[in-house]
Amino acid sequence: MSKKLLEVNDLKVNFKTYAGIVQAVRGVSFDLHEGETLAIVGESGSGKSVTSNALMKLIPQPPGIYAGGEILFDGKDLLPLTEKEMSKVRGNDIAMIFQDPMTALNPTMRVGYQITEVILKHKKVSKQEAKERAIELLRQVGIPMPERRFRQYPHEFSGGMRQRVVIAIALAADPKLLIADEPTTALDVTIQAQILELMKEIQKERNTAIIFITHDLGVVANIADRVAVMYAGQIVEYGTVNEIFYNPRHPYTWGLLGSMPDLKNDSQEELRTIPGSPPNLLDPPVGDAFAPRNEYALAIDYEKEPPMFKVSDTHYAKTWLLHPSAPKIEIPDAIQKRIEGYLKEAETRGK
Repeated sequence: MSKKLLEVNDLKVNFKTYAGIVQAVRGVSFDLHEGETLAIVGESGSGKSVTSNALMKLIPQPPGIYAGGEILFDGKDLLPLTEKEMSKVRGNDIAMIFQDPMTALNPTMRVGYQITEVILKHKKVSKQEAKERAIELLRQVGIPMPERRFRQYPHEFSGGMRQRVVIAIALAADPKLLIADEPTTALDVTIQAQILELMKEIQKERNTAIIFITHDLGVVANIADRVAVMYAGQIVEYGTVNEIFYNPRHPYTWGLLGSMPDLKNDSQEELRTIPGSPPNLLDPPVGDAFAPRNEYALAIDYEKEPPMFKVSDTHYAKTWLLHPSAPKIEIPDAIQKRIEGYLKEAETRGK
């Protein structure tokens, strides 16, 4: 077993608004080992991006409030660190790949300068050495003619190439952890596959740990080792990628898997959706937050929040359906069929 790099314990993040306190992250816990990829999945508003930003202490205070918990990186809690202390961690130990490269890159600066700036901040090298390192990084992330591209501006790159530049910047100081916040959402399917393959190659070469934030479980199947499913600011299921795909136990995970498009299905079949909307986290509901959208909800779901039930040593789910006294309800056949169809398609693509 590789060394544990990150351990998040009972993390709580709130936002103070005119309407009241929004409980965006409500007691999230997970860990990550060196060289491992953890995917955090869920709908928009589930708390994925807030969690990832909290790991780098990028939540603006105010309105953000770190309301509890700890973020242990290499055994050191990041939450008590000052902004000056965190500036030494960001980019150097933990780096982030953002969703939109055009907002992540400075449009008025040449891309080479933006890469060398990170290298010079965190590494004791000369400007010439930083330039050579930046050009090599551009080459490593698959940008042709890196010497010429080094002098160009972001608007002179395509969307996929801009994302490669963002990855090069993230890698500039050899971080131990990469946080990728929906890095392929704005890209077409072909470029998306290239970026995912690039990230897997980088991880293999550098033994970098990755936290991959996404709403697309189809992406997860091709990159993750473990998966954390988030809903209403909490992790509701947690397990290896095989456990989540082949033996999902939470009805919300069933809904996410059932909503994946299966290109081999009859074109007349409607894409499944999860009915209803996520709860208002200004006033989180009593009991199971997913209960109003769960056709299998029990009476206790509206009265008491479920604990994390153990499915296996590596698999946990936050649902009363796993209680020994609960009725035995298995994943619906229609969703099971869609998952199997998707997995067969993934295998043919050479997962």
